[in-house]
Amino acid sequence: MRRPVLSTALLLPLLAGCTSAPGDDGGPAAGHWRPTPGTAWQWQLSGKLDTSVDVPVYDIDGFDHDGATVAGLHDDGRKVICYVSTGAWEDFRPDADDFPAAVLGKGNGWEGERWLDIRATDVLEPLMAERVDMCREKGFDAVEPDNMDGYKNDTGFPLTGDDQLRYNRLIAKLAHDRGMAVGLKNDLDQIPELVDDFDFAVNEQCAQYGECADNQPFVDADKAVFHVEYELPTERFCADSRELRLSSMLKKYELDAWREAC
Repeated sequence: MRRPVLSTALLLPLLAGCTSAPGDDGGPAAGHWRPTPGTAWQWQLSGKLDTSVDVPVYDIDGFDHDGATVAGLHDDGRKVICYVSTGAWEDFRPDADDFPAAVLGKGNGWEGERWLDIRATDVLEPLMAERVDMCREKGFDAVEPDNMDGYKNDTGFPLTGDDQLRYNRLIAKLAHDRGMAVGLKNDLDQIPELVDDFDFAVNEQCAQYGECADNQPFVDADKAVFHVEYELPTERFCADSRELRLSSMLKKYELDAWREAC
């Protein structure tokens, strides 16, 4: 997560950029959805959900929406991604009390959120498995695990790149084992090592920071890169996004229904 520090009838699978591929070692197996480059999307994590946006993919909060909402989006021919935080603790979630104090680190810049000690997989794996189970039970097609680059931040723990690779692959396996696709959120430096473990990428502000080309391994693997900017006008990044085959749009930081797509 890179954010400013703050204290229709069922459509053809092609519409949703749907492919499937066999895989081993936790990778995508036959039947997993995998969006292809350029697939349009909507990302809404706050406010009343607007289901009228005419795109084949919705990314919404897994805790805030029930199975009926997911089913309704499916009835409109959409694939639905389940947003959950896997690298940070959030005090407003119903399972917040299940996280022991020892795994809670420094704040990540958002009120009520703290980095997690991702080395403690004995503690975190069952908790994250429950969250991914929730996504599956509600009928989501995929998971967007957030805060997947703690090792690059001041978490309060001496996290290494190897710690992050191990944890991110664990999260990917949890999703794949439950029949869902999974996206790599940001973590640009580790894309070459992780592209085979994930089915798509979600990126914030790569244009603003001159990093969009770092997502190329996903595009080369015929996997979508769902990309948003918050501060640049579309005329500053859409031409490059089209050339790079990114699924780009301008959003507000609160990630409400408003969007301006490329």
